Amino acid sequence: MNRFSLRLLALVSLSALAACAPKAKVENPASLASVPGYEGVQDGAYFIPPVDPRLLEEDRAKTEVAYNGPDAPGTIVVDTFARKLYLVGEGGQATRYAIAVGREGLSFRGSGYIGRKAEWPSWQPTANMVRSRPDLYAEYAGGMAGGIDNPLGARAMYLYRGGRDTMFRIHGTVQNESIGHATSAGCIRLFNQDAIDLYNKIPSGTHVKVRSLEESIAIEGPYTDDAYGRAVPDTPENAAKKIDDEKLMAEQAAQKAENERIAAAKAAKEAAKADKKRLSACKRKGISPEDCPPLPEATADAATASAG
Repeated sequence: MNRFSLRLLALVSLSALAACAPKAKVENPASLASVPGYEGVQDGAYFIPPVDPRLLEEDRAKTEVAYNGPDAPGTIVVDTFARKLYLVGEGGQATRYAIAVGREGLSFRGSGYIGRKAEWPSWQPTANMVRSRPDLYAEYAGGMAGGIDNPLGARAMYLYRGGRDTMFRIHGTVQNESIGHATSAGCIRLFNQDAIDLYNKIPSGTHVKVRSLEESIAIEGPYTDDAYGRAVPDTPENAAKKIDDEKLMAEQAAQKAENERIAAAKAAKEAAKADKKRLSACKRKGISPEDCPPLPEATADAATASAG
């Protein structure tokens, strides 16, 4: 992974990963059975890894649903508050996708159309991004080629209004864990598998509707964030669950801190023991403490490893 991806993941992960459910000791994601539609796929020159099934829980997998909105078949409807995207179909049906919503994704409301589509799109930070964070974006001011590490993922669909690019994009992602969350960067993210699915179903010129808060509440009902930063219906049950989950997270954080304290104390004890042996050996040889050679690096590392 290149330096940009590492920097970007560090930036966008602050809210998402800090709020994710604590990792229990479970199977390696690579060993878990893939969910249909989210398997690993070779797409041109790039292999898209399968989506961890645990990230598809809580209605985050693509599904066909009844749709009661006023939008015409063929319309893309983006709800940044419920963090859902719909492709409206015939007969009161729609395909629903889970999305992540970045800061740029909150800047647009109303209607537009897909003015351009791209496979494995290149990416270029805006002039404002370069000015505000030159440490992060300056070296990519000239653009970044498409690829598996590109923040726009496998596909991008560009929203236009009145013949002009609005800078609002619907695109894949390099960070599956962000889906369902609000993030610090980006527009509207989909799992790469979902981005490809949507891309293949729509032509350029597709109408896009981005709901206002009032429209979202009228159709979806009120939403809020759970303890892990995921959008969920604002119900008494979810409010109570959030309190319980926050309590559990606090207990787990306290236990982790205690485990780290114990490990550090053990490491310090082992280091002191090793140093005492070093000085004793020097004393037997008539070497003063000042001239006593330090512990070999390998020995010090071994003492630290045994402590951990």
